[in-house]
Amino acid sequence: MKLSTYSPSNIEEIKQLFTKTFSDSEGQSEGLLIGNLAYDLMTSTDGHDFYVFVATENEQIIGSIIFSRLTFESEVDAFLLGPVAIHTSYQGKGIGQKLINFGLNTLKENGVELAFTYGDPKFYSKVGFSLVAEKLVKAPLKLTYLEGWLGQSLVSDEIEPITGHSYCVEAINKPEYW
Repeated sequence: MKLSTYSPSNIEEIKQLFTKTFSDSEGQSEGLLIGNLAYDLMTSTDGHDFYVFVATENEQIIGSIIFSRLTFESEVDAFLLGPVAIHTSYQGKGIGQKLINFGLNTLKENGVELAFTYGDPKFYSKVGFSLVAEKLVKAPLKLTYLEGWLGQSLVSDEIEPITGHSYCVEAINKPEYW
């Protein structure tokens, strides 16, 4: 298995991976929603405001993660992880964890201070994320699952409180993702 940044020539393959993975686990409508989100993030977001990482085996993309910029009123360099997809037949083998750690290390090497995600605390705690209270760091939109707002510092042991609002990139700035 090889971990790397994506190639823009793989956008359609990555979109299909997200669509299939989420269709398999959550149903076709969720698959289409997340597949389109991945596509929108890669095609409508400024290149400085997102990272896409892939896991490949035999030249096939078997996993992908996307980080997009999270902006605060204060000067903090932060990114939001999501969505994450590992091909159904490759799940449960630690590929997602390896891919996320690869992505987090790359962000850290590029001077990013904080990483956040909105998802399953049980899974994301395996890669260093922990619950973030909204009074500590406000999510960009209203959360439907408060326990899912997670973060980690890439430069210190804990996340310092950040005052004011946060803003995500336009592609993920929709209530249905939150």
